[in-house]
Amino acid sequence: MEKTFSGRVVELVPGDITRQAVDAIVNAANSTLLGGGGVDGAIHRAGGQAILDECRAIRAERGECPAGEAVLTGGGGLPARHVIHAVGPVWRGGDQGEPELLASCYRNSLRIAAEHGFQSVAFPSISTGIYGYPVTLAASTALATVASFLSSEPVAPLRVRFVLFDPVTFATYAGALEAL
Repeated sequence: MEKTFSGRVVELVPGDITRQAVDAIVNAANSTLLGGGGVDGAIHRAGGQAILDECRAIRAERGECPAGEAVLTGGGGLPARHVIHAVGPVWRGGDQGEPELLASCYRNSLRIAAEHGFQSVAFPSISTGIYGYPVTLAASTALATVASFLSSEPVAPLRVRFVLFDPVTFATYAGALEAL
């Protein structure tokens, strides 16, 4: 499923983000940048030691990465050339700034992609795993933020792919994309 915004495509696909041959995949990272569970662990396992080494260097220079922010590394052994590590918010009921922080993850990831001239970027559903963000709310925020960025920024990727691991998440994102 796909939809076009200002000549740029947002597409939804089921699957494994570690297998995407795009300029950059986005990692649903934790603030340590050192790997974890879910998407984060899968990307670190598939990409190998090179990604972890770059994350350690970033940490040594900047410290932890706060929620809403993102940093860039190479792709290690992944088909994607780069990984944008975006730290999503932990869901605490929705009144602790979670929607703004989640939107910031997507905006900052796209800003990094635009600054580096990336034409294709693949996102997971950030914060909806162990961080507990409700998928229905996350899907609406993610897609509205990406559509707004693609429609308003003069330099942006031509294709943004959401790679959704399970059928329920895919269906939820499909409904949210249709509603845009």
